[in-house]
Amino acid sequence: MTSAQLDRFVHARLPAQAQMPELRFDRPELHFPEQLNWVEELLDKAPAKGYGALPMLRSDSLTLTYIQAREQVDRIAHVLVQDLGLLPGNRVLLRGGNSVMMALGMLAVMKAGLVAVATMPLLRAKELGDIIDRAQPVAALCDASLLQELTLAQAQHPVLATIVGFNAPDGANAADTLEARCARMVGSFPACPTAGTDIALLAFTSGTTGKPKAAVHTHRDVLAACETWPRHVLRATPDDVVMGSPPLAFTFGLGGMLVFPMWAGASVYFPSIAYTPEAMARLMFDAGATICYTAPTFYRQMAPHLQTLVEQRGRPPLRICVSAGEALPDATRQMWREASGIEILDGIGATEMFHIFVSSPPDQVRYGAIGKVVPGYTAKVVDDDGVEVPLGTVGKLAVIGPTGCKYLDDGRQTTYVRDGWNYPGDAFLQDADGYLFYQARTDDMIITSGYNVGAPEVEDALLQHEAVAECAVVGLPDAQRGMRIKAFCVLKPGFPIDVAMAKQLQDHVKATIAPYKYPREVEFVATLPRTETGKLQRFKLKVTP
Repeated sequence: MTSAQLDRFVHARLPAQAQMPELRFDRPELHFPEQLNWVEELLDKAPAKGYGALPMLRSDSLTLTYIQAREQVDRIAHVLVQDLGLLPGNRVLLRGGNSVMMALGMLAVMKAGLVAVATMPLLRAKELGDIIDRAQPVAALCDASLLQELTLAQAQHPVLATIVGFNAPDGANAADTLEARCARMVGSFPACPTAGTDIALLAFTSGTTGKPKAAVHTHRDVLAACETWPRHVLRATPDDVVMGSPPLAFTFGLGGMLVFPMWAGASVYFPSIAYTPEAMARLMFDAGATICYTAPTFYRQMAPHLQTLVEQRGRPPLRICVSAGEALPDATRQMWREASGIEILDGIGATEMFHIFVSSPPDQVRYGAIGKVVPGYTAKVVDDDGVEVPLGTVGKLAVIGPTGCKYLDDGRQTTYVRDGWNYPGDAFLQDADGYLFYQARTDDMIITSGYNVGAPEVEDALLQHEAVAECAVVGLPDAQRGMRIKAFCVLKPGFPIDVAMAKQLQDHVKATIAPYKYPREVEFVATLPRTETGKLQRFKLKVTP
């Protein structure tokens, strides 16, 4: 660590050395200098790579070149350091949908040596409060449309001393907005001289307990991720225009929709409208998109709309379609190929690893397989004791490479990392050619339409309703969403068991936690299956049709 990192909050809460993942940098492109700031490498040095005058960030009304984006990032960094008085290592919460300002804010935070804590736009005050408790951010940059829930959370968590809004609507009081503060700043901002092992971001993910886990990533982690899957599989170019639905608050979105395009000198398009399958299909044509990131569910829903547009307008400029976040059904792959003429590039990654570590280029697809291990990583399929199983046998995936899981002050570190290897919690089998075939999650995480949902978190929300005595939540296979959330509820005496009550419980969950976490199905039962010691047996509920 360098002297630039004054706030040691995150470093002091990293796992003990014996619990840390082993990191391997066994390829030439993975050798990095000790002093490293990833934003400096990809943004400040863009002109030297010939990218300076190329478009970097696009919207319906604005296009910023790499040089122009750097100017705006420097202004925001000045606001953070001069106006707000933040010190390297302080955490900054970022809240907003995918937009040019959200992207600029994230870059500025990390360029200034601060730690970015990005949050999903749909999170409610309670969930934001949980994140504030863990990360202890002292300031926040928040889209004006999302201020209400964050302000509610701030009232309960005064450690968050300052909230600065951005993207305020025309006519609003703009005196203290991020844009107004930036307008008062002049001069370039030299990147904080962070070490490669200094912290760049905390990426929150929900576990099976429903309690947020914060995956810690360093500046070196971000650049190491660039030198693996993007270099060897994605192979983007400066001519590419990237679009997609993954939020920047997800590492899948942060990598695909910001970091990896910057590494390649490409540009990213952030639309002003909300993505729907039909709108996204049209925008592929209108924005000239060549690379698209989204979940399998969205590809399936977009396919008929794209087919109609292809018949009307010919094929779009699209050349790469990336799918991750949940299992890609072969039927979805075929449907999209028929509509677009493009083979989906599948992959599996993890927030804890930053991004994709198993994937293969479209010209190397094998039926039913996600792909091979990405160069720079090593993977094996093992039994419960960590012993590699024979080829063709289902086991747990273990991965090792230049990135690895580092939870912030969390006992679950010992579950994810064992003997230096990372265990993402997925069951796989591997064939003789090295292709890996996904089988299932090995825990109770529900992955629905690309979102990770912890069953206990939904159960906790249901139990806050006065009618619910007991409940259990599981994920069941679903052709449209990958998995659908189903709740089994035992009601207290005197409450009606009917459709209206089911709807009431669904609405209650939507109002309590992020709306996408609500159970699509509610079944009322007299009892729940439990062991003799009272532990819930979810596996007995998962066999229900």
